[in-house]
Amino acid sequence: MAQGTGSINSDYKDWEWSDDAGERARLLQSPSVETMPKNSESQGNGLGATSALGAVFIVVNAALGAGLLNFPAAFSMAGGVAAGIALQMCMLIFIIGGLVILAYCSQASNERTYQEVVWAVCGKVPGVLCEVAIAVYTFGTCIAFLIIIGDQEDKIIAALVKEPEEVGSSRWYTDRKFTISITAFLLILPLSIPKEIGFQKYASSLSVIGTWYVTAVIIIKYIWPDKELVPVEIPTSPSTWTAVFNAMPTICFGFQCHVSSVPVFNSMKQPEVKTWGAVVTAAMVIALFVYTGTGVCGFLTFGAGVEQDVLMSYPSNDIPVALARAFIILCVLTSYPILHFCGRAVLEGLWLRYTGVTVEEDVVRERRRRLLQTISWFLLTLLLALFIPDIGKVISVIGGLAACFIFVFPGLCLIQAKLSEIQETRAISWWAQVSYGVFMVTLGAFIFGQTTANAIFVDLTA
Repeated sequence: MAQGTGSINSDYKDWEWSDDAGERARLLQSPSVETMPKNSESQGNGLGATSALGAVFIVVNAALGAGLLNFPAAFSMAGGVAAGIALQMCMLIFIIGGLVILAYCSQASNERTYQEVVWAVCGKVPGVLCEVAIAVYTFGTCIAFLIIIGDQEDKIIAALVKEPEEVGSSRWYTDRKFTISITAFLLILPLSIPKEIGFQKYASSLSVIGTWYVTAVIIIKYIWPDKELVPVEIPTSPSTWTAVFNAMPTICFGFQCHVSSVPVFNSMKQPEVKTWGAVVTAAMVIALFVYTGTGVCGFLTFGAGVEQDVLMSYPSNDIPVALARAFIILCVLTSYPILHFCGRAVLEGLWLRYTGVTVEEDVVRERRRRLLQTISWFLLTLLLALFIPDIGKVISVIGGLAACFIFVFPGLCLIQAKLSEIQETRAISWWAQVSYGVFMVTLGAFIFGQTTANAIFVDLTA
């Protein structure tokens, strides 16, 4: 994309962005990313510390996560292997395109995080909507993480007590609500209160190992299946043409790494759009293989009877699967505080901008507010997780928001960036890029509307 002569963020006076709010918003960077202070000299001069290969690893890490547990069920909803793979391939084009657009707009606006780019390029209203969407998305993801913990603990406890899950669940200390609550209070809440999170790099490495191990177990279990694992039915086509769209939230949730992508781009030694295009293409292809391997093998193992959390479909006494469950629990335990940290940073930035108070002037109140925000966030997510036992219902809601991060906001940024260019004549490439941006916004709005409506009127009212 050719950069125009106009400066995208030349006038800040209409929305009064503060450096303090920007610093807090910068906490939304991906784990393992070290960014330089934002200034005109450091941008684009190769002062970052991340190589292209390192950037590939970080983007893969940002994309891969607990969302892969839902991919076999997504293939079932899409109508089989062919439909699931085709849907992923079509969406991957726009997913990569969105990542490249964000890098282009970051370079043009000299901003270093996702929400800062949207603020600078699109203005106040889209910027606020973006920050609210990030807060809601991270809140919903925290709920999904707690549900995953409950799912895996149910199976592990059933294996440990050596009784059927129905019998074991009747005991108060093996009750799902008790196990989720005690795990959350003892392990998650203490990690969520601190102002800074220093273990992000370790959590990132652990997450990568865990997701790869889970994928390997699912593939091996398909190649060498247990005798009792017999699929009920393997669909080869979707039940209705609209059923394909029900798989979109899972795909969006799985591949959504766009919020983390801008800091990753700016942390590179050579933050160039062309190099970044190669980085994200390689990263998304790797993620595609992981998700496809999990989705195809998990779906073919259990067919239409696959659970929303694929590990729930395996027997409790399977040792390799039990280890996979332990990996997932460990990954989620360390990922929840990071997601809460991101959501809290956005809320803090909104509050500072609304009140006009700087961080230095509000140190004491910040501590009280952080404690109140953390406890309120924790208790609300825990309460909802206890009464929403199906992870698929949560993903169907937050997957629509993920579509906004992948399609809507990058599309709006591209449109506004091209409109801000000062050109005497507008070439065909300019119109093509604007048209592409309009299509991305339209597609993202459709996915968000369709999946959200389906979640409200079908899943949540069931």
